Amino acid sequence: MKNARRPKAPPPCPINAALIVLGDRWSLLIVRNLMFARTTGFNELQRAGEGMATNILTDRLAKLIAAGVIEKRPDADDGRKWIYSLTDKGFDLAPILLELSRWGVKYEKGIAPDGVLEAYEADRKKFLASLRS
Repeated sequence: MKNARRPKAPPPCPINAALIVLGDRWSLLIVRNLMFARTTGFNELQRAGEGMATNILTDRLAKLIAAGVIEKRPDADDGRKWIYSLTDKGFDLAPILLELSRWGVKYEKGIAPDGVLEAYEADRKKFLASLRS
């Protein structure tokens, strides 16, 4: 049966494809901190409050860079440090993070920063544009 054809694999499920990149707790928290807290340095990200170990942070940053969600560049003030920022692909996660936040407030007693979800609900397009500026 040399010429037997293998069946084609089904196209990847988009949810599964997204979870391969973002499917752990830490990756979305890094994106959150870059997006909303405007943290940019390794030490700032490590001290963001969730107790992320440095080896986990290093690993997740590398994975997010490889996936094109974030980028890094040398710090202009200190060449030994890196500045991390979101790419367009990373910023496109904003509605997902905001909807997760809405869900967490509604069902898990989470507390969103004052005014964030209200501003998002009032004018989503304007709010999302403000995140990029």
